[in-house]
Amino acid sequence: MAATQPPVCDFGWHAAPFDLRGVDGRRHTLESARGPNGLLVMFICNHCPYVKAVIQRIVRDARDLAKLGVGSIAVMSNDPTEYPEDSWDDMVRVSSGLQFPFPYVLDETQEVAKTYGAVCTPDFFGFNAALELQYRGRLDESRKEAAPEGVRRDLFEAMKQVAATGKGPREQIPSIGCSIKWRA
Repeated sequence: MAATQPPVCDFGWHAAPFDLRGVDGRRHTLESARGPNGLLVMFICNHCPYVKAVIQRIVRDARDLAKLGVGSIAVMSNDPTEYPEDSWDDMVRVSSGLQFPFPYVLDETQEVAKTYGAVCTPDFFGFNAALELQYRGRLDESRKEAAPEGVRRDLFEAMKQVAATGKGPREQIPSIGCSIKWRA
């Protein structure tokens, strides 16, 4: 499993619309996911060791960001044919077991991942209230193992700044993770 890093933040890029089925049985859109102060779009999956290492921190940060008016949504774009752990049933199980405070949606055609330019799991896109990209960085210094407790919460601190000012930090460290598993 080769590690992949996304490119640096394309400040001001506008969030692309989507309409995806969530594990809660509802449809979720860009408009329904956003909060009054911004939106965090996360590309995650169930099988990736990088995601597994930080998923509880992702849940924590999404809860804390909701208090700041930042909505969150997690998109699963992998091809579950080759990675059965990324199946719909496992998405439902993982979301329920970890009590995701955000919609977990399936990008069955992989068009949303392609439109956003997602390259790995996890890949984070932080938008301001105008849905302009302000953060494309890491959660924290975790890799395949969770970093020690008490490390700087890069994603949370950046999105806290975005919620307050509409602008993300100029210095950002890219996320790292497993590549998106594209259909043949």
